[in-house]
Amino acid sequence: MEPKRVLIIEDEKNVSRFIQLELQHEGYEPEVVHDGRTGLERAMEEEWDLILLDLMLPGLNGLEICRRIRAVKYTPIIMLTARDGVMDRVAGLESGADDYIPKPFAIEELLARMRALFRRVEELRKGNEEEKRILTFRDLIIDLDGVRVTRNGEEIELTKREYDLLVYLVENRGRVISREQLLNEVWGYEAFIETNVVDVYIRYLRNKLDLPQEESYIQTIRGKGYVMRN
Repeated sequence: MEPKRVLIIEDEKNVSRFIQLELQHEGYEPEVVHDGRTGLERAMEEEWDLILLDLMLPGLNGLEICRRIRAVKYTPIIMLTARDGVMDRVAGLESGADDYIPKPFAIEELLARMRALFRRVEELRKGNEEEKRILTFRDLIIDLDGVRVTRNGEEIELTKREYDLLVYLVENRGRVISREQLLNEVWGYEAFIETNVVDVYIRYLRNKLDLPQEESYIQTIRGKGYVMRN
């Protein structure tokens, strides 16, 4: 299992360094940003398993960052702040934060809150998948009942064949699938067509799914076939 990626947006460098070292020790993959605007950019341009967000930040405060993230993403957010008034906690939660921890805090409490939040997210995801027949891969959401593929709320238009190919690859994530197997499973009775048709459709999918400067969703294994890995 890949380590969970945590974005730490905290301007107090001694605090952020302490959290970073502790998370690394626990097997997480943390990244630290010290100002609000850069933090918002990093939160928006990449996918994170969790964001630890300070309330008082230079450039842009934590409440505004939280609201802007929530407008487009469901990334779990824990707000960290020295302000512990009831209204401060209410403001943080109403801006979209999932939890709120006042400073100073014990690192054991933060780690416990993180684990609890990850459990809630996983349970919710499993419940949604069972109820709505949803497949997820990285930032893609595949609605099997609605036959829709979305990324951050925006639909990605696919043909039926492209959609069927994507679904099969995601359902078999982590497995290298040969061109012949893809022809048999996705094209079925039309499997007498040339295997290079698979390469053409993989290219179509990549053109519609892949983002500039990011790793392709579909990996080519030379001489073997294709695979989608988390």
